[in-house]
Amino acid sequence: MDVSLLSAALAAAFAIAAIGGSFYEHLVVDPVWPARPDIIQPSRGGVSRKRFWIPLHVAMEVTLLLALYLGWNIPDARFWMLVAIASHIAMRLWSALDFIPKALAFERAGDTGIDAGAARRWVQTSLLRLPLAMVTAAAAMVALLEIARG
Repeated sequence: MDVSLLSAALAAAFAIAAIGGSFYEHLVVDPVWPARPDIIQPSRGGVSRKRFWIPLHVAMEVTLLLALYLGWNIPDARFWMLVAIASHIAMRLWSALDFIPKALAFERAGDTGIDAGAARRWVQTSLLRLPLAMVTAAAAMVALLEIARG
């Protein structure tokens, strides 16, 4: 198998896995944790989001960049991979500057240390990152198709 095709396929697969992880959090974890903070507090037996998200994002970022590099000579693939990378960077910057610090504060807080209103706002606003993840996955898929046609 062509290495550029493999890297694009992996990038697309990781981007789709990120959408799956987002849906899991939004449908299973987020409806419950504002009322039960221990669910998102690993020190109290709750889910450790970083065990999923850190390896996934590292793998996705490496394969997105590798697919861009290896598919650079295919203009349509290059365009769509740049779209995928741009949307992923936008989501990661937004997360790093806003969502991750708040999530870490919620994880460190005890039962009484979480503002219920802030928790609900975090859950609602977090859902707005999903369209960026979908753009990343869709663009990576189109880039994969362009490399396959290539």
